[in-house]
Amino acid sequence: MNLFTLLKVRAAERRPIRVGLIGAGKFGSMYLAQAPKTPGVHVAGVVDLNPANARANLDRVGWSAARTNVGSLDAAVASGQTFLSDDWQALISHPAIDIIVECTGNPVAAVDHCLAAFAAGKHVVNVTVEADAFCGPLLAAKAGDADVIYSLAYGDQPALACELVDWARTAGFPVVAAGRGHKWLPHFRESTPDTVWDHWGLTAEQAQAGGLNPKMFNAFLDGSKPAIETAAIANATGLEAPEDGLAFPPGSIDDIPTLMRPRDEGGVLKKKGLVEAIASLRTDGTPIPHDIRKGVWVCVEADTDYIRRCFEEYQVITDPSGRYMCNYKKWHMIGLELGLSVASIGLRGEPTGVATCFNADVVATAKRALAPGDMLDGEGGATVFGKLQPAAKSMADGRLPLGLAHQLKVVRPVAKDAMLTWDDVAVNESLSATQIRREMEAMFGGAAGTRLAG
Repeated sequence: MNLFTLLKVRAAERRPIRVGLIGAGKFGSMYLAQAPKTPGVHVAGVVDLNPANARANLDRVGWSAARTNVGSLDAAVASGQTFLSDDWQALISHPAIDIIVECTGNPVAAVDHCLAAFAAGKHVVNVTVEADAFCGPLLAAKAGDADVIYSLAYGDQPALACELVDWARTAGFPVVAAGRGHKWLPHFRESTPDTVWDHWGLTAEQAQAGGLNPKMFNAFLDGSKPAIETAAIANATGLEAPEDGLAFPPGSIDDIPTLMRPRDEGGVLKKKGLVEAIASLRTDGTPIPHDIRKGVWVCVEADTDYIRRCFEEYQVITDPSGRYMCNYKKWHMIGLELGLSVASIGLRGEPTGVATCFNADVVATAKRALAPGDMLDGEGGATVFGKLQPAAKSMADGRLPLGLAHQLKVVRPVAKDAMLTWDDVAVNESLSATQIRREMEAMFGGAAGTRLAG
């Protein structure tokens, strides 16, 4: 709770935490909007495949051209300015960089960036949670082997949910469930980048003005992102995935304690200790007041009569039995909050959430009937959405992880709503992302849920 004080000390000592950012899209731009106002932190390099687009985003968030008017990364380090380029290898290998923020949104590229950063002795904040969902446990293990830190990104919902789970357990509460909110109706699974703004609540013009990527936002709408993020929560906290995927029960914040109970007590959970997503729309499509759409929550249990009486005395909103209550954070501020990860790692050597086990996986599932020759276009696209599954079941059934369902050719028919297998596509075995997933499956085998050392 004293990160800002410690940052000011680093600033006074002229010893800033030096950050390299890979990917200056929406999330990265939001972080860049805040970073200049944070003492003790220096964003020394920003890398993007398209430096001109990155420059436009920097202009959008209020950066002056003078801040990036340097000729090299060495000059940026010396002057306190920021070098803008398309050379991620040079950024990662520079000895002055302390932390790499992987912010591309491309899970295949993110694996390459994370592995290279570990090899160079750099800590990593992995904003690309799509990569964490299919190989985060092994990335965490490889970071440990390199004696560096690998972390989820504060501001994104998984890290915020992990913080709530940690609060609950540290305070002595048994955790019944945890997760995030979502705007959800079942037919959203079929949404494509061409239809996303019809459902999201923005016009196409508003989205364009904000530099919003329709494919990325469609990954939220079609249920892929909730699956990805609850998988990250499960693997970082040891909670489990529901056997049949996310149920998306609709409810307000005050309904969460009643919903997140075991079924034999009137709730929707098959058992305690699961992740879930709460829908902000009723089944008829009408909005629910006091929703948790943009936030995260944890449901805990009063396991003694004394604690139940404390809930009652302090007028805590509970389920009808008084046994279950919810704590929550209504908003997540995405890249605007990312500085907490940078400070936590740079000052305390602590990640803001990291995979400790392999409990949950996200499987590529057909949005429409797929035929041989079709090309998969990944999360948020027109061909597949992500479905949350217990990791042991996903591996046993040979399911294709959503994070690898990019530019893969379908080789046999797949029915609509069917989960794909490795055998349904022509797998690119040369990719580091494919190899690390294979390595992780071999590591865990049938023992998904085994906790990593440390």
